[in-house]
Amino acid sequence: MGPRWPFVVGVDGSEVSKEALRWALEEARLREASVRAVYAWHDPYLLTPGFGAPEDFAPDALRERAVETLDAIIADVASDSEVRVDATVAEGPAASVLVDAADGADLLVVGSRGHGGFVGLLLGSVSQQCVTHAPCPVLVVRGGTG
Repeated sequence: MGPRWPFVVGVDGSEVSKEALRWALEEARLREASVRAVYAWHDPYLLTPGFGAPEDFAPDALRERAVETLDAIIADVASDSEVRVDATVAEGPAASVLVDAADGADLLVVGSRGHGGFVGLLLGSVSQQCVTHAPCPVLVVRGGTG
């Protein structure tokens, strides 16, 4: 069994996901715990049959871009933190990736809504699925209203 990550955080680059990461880092600092930041990606061409994927959308390029994005977010948000942060990038639907990553965690932290979905929703589809299906408690960080 690998290291235990008491706090798993869904990060997609949205401001509310950065707020979720900040919250988890502060709570982990107080509890002398660690954080696992998880970024889910998917191949948009898998969802659109009949279309060829340009080179920029090849799975290796998409994964590399996801790794670079998550690394940049962690460098920005967690640069001054003393908390150990593990960066995890996984292919798949965000809710499924986060629920799987939360197996064995003490808490899953997600933003109320990220880049996808409908802006008017109070709770995004990913956060709603995580609340419903996660194997641990889920904290939903609400972003600014403005």
